[in-house]
Order: sequence, then C-alpha cells, then structure tokens
Amino acid sequence: MYWIIIGVIILILIFWFAGTYNRLVKLNVRVDNGWSQVDVQLKKRFDLIPNLVETVKGYATHEKGTLEEVVKWRAAAGSAKNPQELMDANNQLSHAIVNLFATAEQYPDLKANQNFLSLQKQLEDIESKIAISRQFYNDTVMRYNEFTIQFPSNLIASIFHFHSRPYYEVSDEERETPQVKF
Repeated sequence: MYWIIIGVIILILIFWFAGTYNRLVKLNVRVDNGWSQVDVQLKKRFDLIPNLVETVKGYATHEKGTLEEVVKWRAAAGSAKNPQELMDANNQLSHAIVNLFATAEQYPDLKANQNFLSLQKQLEDIESKIAISRQFYNDTVMRYNEFTIQFPSNLIASIFHFHSRPYYEVSDEERETPQVKF
C-alpha cells in the first residue's frame, strides 16, 4: 500500500518536473522568436538607411557630422555580437535618425524631394513595426522571466540554466522630448 502511494507521488513529481521543463523551453523559444521579429524589422531599417543618407547627402553636404553619426551607429548595430549590443546600438541609431530628420527640416528642397518623402514614410512604417515587435518581445520576456523566478519553477530553471533575459528598453536619448524650433 505504501509503495503505491510513493509510486504515485514519484509519478506526480516526474510529470510536474517534465511539464515545468517543457514550459521553460516553450517560453525560451518564444523569447527567441520575439527577438527574431525585432531583428527582421531592424534589418529592414538597416537596408533603408543608406538610401536615406545618400538622399540627404545630396542636399545637406555640410551636415557631415549628422550623416556620419547615422552611418557609425548603423555599422555598430550591424556588427553587434549579442542582443544587448544590438539593442544599445539601435538606441543610438534611433537618436541619430531623429537628428537626421531634424537636419532635413532645414532644407526645403529636400523636404519636397519625392525620394526623400518616400524613404521617410517607409522609415516611419518600419519604426512603427519595430515598436510593435519590441512590445511583443518585452511581453514574452516578461512571461519567461516571471516563470524563471517563481517558486517552484525557479528550481528547474536553475538546474537547467534558464536565466532571465534582457528587456528591449528605451534609451535616455529616446526618453527626451524632441525640440521643435521654427
């Protein structure tokens, strides 16, 4: 009789252990998927930036510093070795793009250029998709991180080295309200 009770308890523990492990794996895969969605949108942005820079360069030749900043952070994002480096470089790139558009405001001919307007619209659409992808990623990371630190699932997480994942956070520059001057 006692062996049956012990056997049932062992079976319950095995099923709980397997279920918890599988949920950790599932959540980890979802975080990876969320990150890859962000990465796809960032790639679209990276591909668009050289055309935007070249268009602005034709009109704003003496704004070399602003253009170099965009190119520098695009290169840094392209050579990032892990998600954290990519997040940091993209935060800097976002700030540089805001500066690029602020610079473009000083050139009426550029603002009227159809190519520039088309590129600007495409970039706005991509930025919107990046924001949605970031939100999905952060929501998924939140669920994963919660599960890895809650008891008793944190025991399984620590045994199999499931560690918390970083959120895609807004940089200090992005928190600042842009200055609009007429």
